[in-house]
Amino acid sequence: MATEAELKAAGEKYIPKDYDPALYKLRHSLAHVLAQAVVEKFPQAKPTIGPPNEYGFYYDFDLDVNPTEGELEWIANRMKQIIKGKHAFKVREISADEGRALFKDNPYKLELIDGLTKGQDEYGNASAAAPVLTVYQQDTFVDLCRGPHVEATNDLDPKGFKIQQVTGSYWRGDSKNKSLKRFHATAWASGDDLKAHLARLEEAAKRDHRKVGRELDLFANEPVFGSGFPMLLPKGATIRRLLETFITDYERRAGYLHVFTPDIAKKELYKISGHWDHYKDSMFPPMDMGEGGNDDEELCLRPMCCPHHIQVYKSKARSYRDLPIRIAELGNMYRFERSGVVGGLSRVRCMTLNDAHLFVRPDQVKHEIAGVLQLMKKAYADLGITEYRFRLSKNADPDGPPSDKYVDNPAMWESSTKMLREVLQESGMPFFEAWNEAAFYGPKIDVQVKDVMGREETLSTIQADQHLPAKFELEYKDSDDTPKRPVMIHRGVISTMERMMSYLIELYAGAFPVWLAPVQVAIVPIADRHFAFAQKLGDELLDKDYRVDVDLGDKRMQAKIRDAQLQKIPYILVIGDKEMEANAVAVRLRDGTDLGAKPAAEFVAMLEAVAKSRTLKLLP
Repeated sequence: MATEAELKAAGEKYIPKDYDPALYKLRHSLAHVLAQAVVEKFPQAKPTIGPPNEYGFYYDFDLDVNPTEGELEWIANRMKQIIKGKHAFKVREISADEGRALFKDNPYKLELIDGLTKGQDEYGNASAAAPVLTVYQQDTFVDLCRGPHVEATNDLDPKGFKIQQVTGSYWRGDSKNKSLKRFHATAWASGDDLKAHLARLEEAAKRDHRKVGRELDLFANEPVFGSGFPMLLPKGATIRRLLETFITDYERRAGYLHVFTPDIAKKELYKISGHWDHYKDSMFPPMDMGEGGNDDEELCLRPMCCPHHIQVYKSKARSYRDLPIRIAELGNMYRFERSGVVGGLSRVRCMTLNDAHLFVRPDQVKHEIAGVLQLMKKAYADLGITEYRFRLSKNADPDGPPSDKYVDNPAMWESSTKMLREVLQESGMPFFEAWNEAAFYGPKIDVQVKDVMGREETLSTIQADQHLPAKFELEYKDSDDTPKRPVMIHRGVISTMERMMSYLIELYAGAFPVWLAPVQVAIVPIADRHFAFAQKLGDELLDKDYRVDVDLGDKRMQAKIRDAQLQKIPYILVIGDKEMEANAVAVRLRDGTDLGAKPAAEFVAMLEAVAKSRTLKLLP
């Protein structure tokens, strides 16, 4: 058997490549400390698994009680005592029989042992790791674990963690299995790091698009619609229309042809494309049209637009002179996300993607992808998105477990990945590569942005696809009149309207740039005698295509100003006797800045300059 040093070194390979090793070991070790404290408080609790995650760790227990605040406080204090006890984390290799004897009263550990001996990981998935069983012990607590951990509990800061909540979960994430209690904790190298993280959490809570969307009347979720089907209210619909016009105008100038294609198609279409084989679990069930329709007809809500745009390409014969053909659509798509993961606008079941597919000759691929990158950079700049990086997303890691997630065509994968890599290299833009992140039919360039918590998410994608053109037998006539196969480029420059809206709401905390604000100007007349002047000014601004709210309510002036500030309206124009006499407005900004009285024409010129420039500032 391996030595303790060898076993500890072997555990290091399980640290994810993009995870700080020291932080990973710290969090993993604290998960074991928490498990010890929980079992001491609740001897009937059965520990299952407790991995590190993005900001800390969780540990799932089979526990038949809901811990009170007082009990959670006891557990946290006990964890601090264990940490101060300077207990070493010791590891040893065991046989499967030893493990079964050691954990004979814990069916979850027994299931893990059976799976590990069969080449599975702790989630029941196929694993490339050797089936070596190890246990780690600190103080009196022993856990089935592959590591890695810190050397001893005194390497942990007792002020560097916080138990956040206990929620429900299921063994191995399957709702058919036993319900468990999941203890969530955030963990950091020091108390100061923890405080900084909690401050970020507080700021993120203020910016949460669900909270801001509710406060600003942007969107709502009605249970009668079902989970994942939000409705946009008038102000939210205004933002969406602005985004749609913004990106379609950009595309039109870049040579895109906009189309409308059906949201529904026969299942056969998705069988040909491969979506039915590789993406069926994310599709809504087919609609059987037997009664009142064709007996053999099954219709599906589309999960993607690419098979539909292929039909646009196939609608007529194509010549090499026609290419590139850039087909774009604000395409509605439907994906059967689990109800537990949908929420707000960021995870929905019905979405509208700023979608496009470019059909190009092989010699045009790199130039067209470079053009998409430039289009994306311009759009991001106007939207105020400045922090992002590029990821080259590839298929299954050749050193990892086998996967049937991707189409089996090694030559195609190598060729397409090479094309994307060369485009990124020639663009001079920094990028990194990642396995197991591709689309099922080809590699892609993902644009990774950070949210208010610093978490990275994919906002835009560019994909090189040689698979679907072959599946649908796409052709064009070359200069020598021979049929050739085009390459297909998939791209979504600003993602779905829903995802982009959720991102921008949080980026700006609802205080949108003037050009994107659902209401740009609030006009506040002080008294009834100022109403007519205020309404006339509002109508003039409306005629110039600005979005205006004239507050003719019976609240006092300061209350009206406060309402406009809470709605984060960029400009608040106050009108009294002096302003009426001088044909002027008293201008305030949403942040409370008082610009004083300005001639109405001067304000309109300022508004026009700011809105047209798409600046993030309120002053030109």
